[in-house]
Amino acid sequence: MIRTVLMGAALSMAAGLALAQAPLNQNPPAQTVICLDVGGQSLPAVCRAPSSRLDKREDICVCHAGARVDVPICPEGVRPPPETRAYEKARKAAARDGSLIGDLYEGRPMCVAGRLD
Repeated sequence: MIRTVLMGAALSMAAGLALAQAPLNQNPPAQTVICLDVGGQSLPAVCRAPSSRLDKREDICVCHAGARVDVPICPEGVRPPPETRAYEKARKAAARDGSLIGDLYEGRPMCVAGRLD
């Protein structure tokens, strides 16, 4: 009897948690990967992503050239800084730790545009 009650409670909790999850299109990834050459210029990363337009995750990203750097995806309404020589120098210096997360350029986040739908 007690087992049945505990099992029912566990199942109802699990169902409640499943219903509470946000849809995939409302929960895009917060970061991705870029590749930087020695001068700070962005090189293309090769990322494997699901074929779904709703699921914007990227599973594995590889840099065939340059250094692999984690970078945040710009929030809605924020544009990435323009690719100027001054920005490339600042990005190169900021990426020494392998990440641009939390780094700013002229008061704006060093971020990249997200994957298009």
